[in-house]
Amino acid sequence: MNKYKICVYAISKNEEKFVDRWMDSVSDADEIVVLDTGSTDNTIEKLKKRGATVYKEEIVPWRFDDARNRSLELVPLDVDICVCIDLDEVLVKGWREKLEEIWNDNVTRLRYNYNWSFDKYGNPSVNFYIDKIHTRKNYKWSHPVHEVLTYTGEKEVFLTTDEITVNHYPDKDKSRSGYLPLLELSVKETPEDDRNMHYLGREYMFYGRWNDCIDTLIKHLNLPTAKWKDERCASMRFISRCYINLKRYDEARMWLNKAIKEAPHLRDPYIEMALLESTFSNWDEVEKCCLEALKIDKYAKTYINEPFSWDHTIYDLLSLSYHFKGNNKLALEYVNKALEISPDDERMINNKKIFEEKIKKGE
Repeated sequence: MNKYKICVYAISKNEEKFVDRWMDSVSDADEIVVLDTGSTDNTIEKLKKRGATVYKEEIVPWRFDDARNRSLELVPLDVDICVCIDLDEVLVKGWREKLEEIWNDNVTRLRYNYNWSFDKYGNPSVNFYIDKIHTRKNYKWSHPVHEVLTYTGEKEVFLTTDEITVNHYPDKDKSRSGYLPLLELSVKETPEDDRNMHYLGREYMFYGRWNDCIDTLIKHLNLPTAKWKDERCASMRFISRCYINLKRYDEARMWLNKAIKEAPHLRDPYIEMALLESTFSNWDEVEKCCLEALKIDKYAKTYINEPFSWDHTIYDLLSLSYHFKGNNKLALEYVNKALEISPDDERMINNKKIFEEKIKKGE
């Protein structure tokens, strides 16, 4: 007999292609409640056919927090545990049993394993903790986009587990054009919120608005609440990327040096510096940065992680640096390590052949 009444809740719009996979993953819940915000395909019909309770309501003007809050209002009040999961996500089998095992009456919210993206081999490339499992009462969603759960009770109690996993398989055809105006609105509403300021600066970078990105991320770094070193480091790295695109390379290096100093426990700023120096064939600097990065073997489970810090990139860069410095034996050693991670990369396969030929010739 189940100890807790569990409800999965979600918002949807034109996601019929995900319905069956999603319903398969959440079917162990006692209730499945979906707020559809305007589908014109068969999303609603398919969800209902699979057993979900579906409500249809347009949110005008559109805000993610308003949509999430409305969907949460539709969850029955006698539910013990709410699980918020989007239709492009999948709860890994066995989640219900694990949740029943680890939850207790003192817990209000759960952090669990989230694979945000995968490489072409099916391995997680960005992995971090997410926390959208919570009690029915004393929670609301905040911010127009990149919305977060806000606790309204007296004492929030977190529990963290690696035994529950959600995999994210995003719809690459969906536009994210609505994110930028919502982020600008979010910063306008709460200009003191460092997280939103960071996200807005990053969004400007995605749009190639280099100067707006720089200005916004400097604002982020100057906010008194911007204390999380990993995120501060990311803002510095993004500023550097903008200066690279503006061909102001000295300033790009300056910001990457700041990023390294800010978060020497992360690989990311070292690898970004190595990538920058490789474009100028500064192979001593490439080697130095990569070797420093390799000393960091602990993967910090936050959304900040860059895939290039943990894939073949570091070994590829080292193989190139040793090759151009005349040490083809080490170049071969590191390209082999890179190929263990990405075995069908044609450029690295060709590099391996070159290194082997050089070694045969005694070079």
